[in-house]
Amino acid sequence: MPTMSMFFWDPEGKRFGLPTWPFGHPDGPDQEVLATFRQLKARGLRPGGQQAAGQIGWWIRGGYRFAVLYWVDQAKPKRPMTPAMWESIRKALAARRMCPECRQAKDYDISRKTGVCNDCDPDAPRESRPGDPVFAA
Repeated sequence: MPTMSMFFWDPEGKRFGLPTWPFGHPDGPDQEVLATFRQLKARGLRPGGQQAAGQIGWWIRGGYRFAVLYWVDQAKPKRPMTPAMWESIRKALAARRMCPECRQAKDYDISRKTGVCNDCDPDAPRESRPGDPVFAA
């Protein structure tokens, strides 16, 4: 019976539709020719609309995972951030600190679990509420 890594050995693409290699296999794709999205990003590149050239497959609990491979020579440089993009990121980060209940900007991100700041959360420990007197027992 073949090992799990050999299950992903499909350089012709007959089983998975794309040429597929097992993760970390020494006979897999040449890293100078093919790269994943994250590898392209680390080099300052982006796929640039090209079709996937292949994929790397591996198995983890819960199923199979695949990383798509792109041709490095067809990749394009990443686009620089514009002032409008920086402004939208600044606004999004500021919105994460605004409490919808008391409409005050906090110096921490509002919890997504509770949706309100520590001052407005009735379940927050009394000691964590700034400005409230701490009652000694």
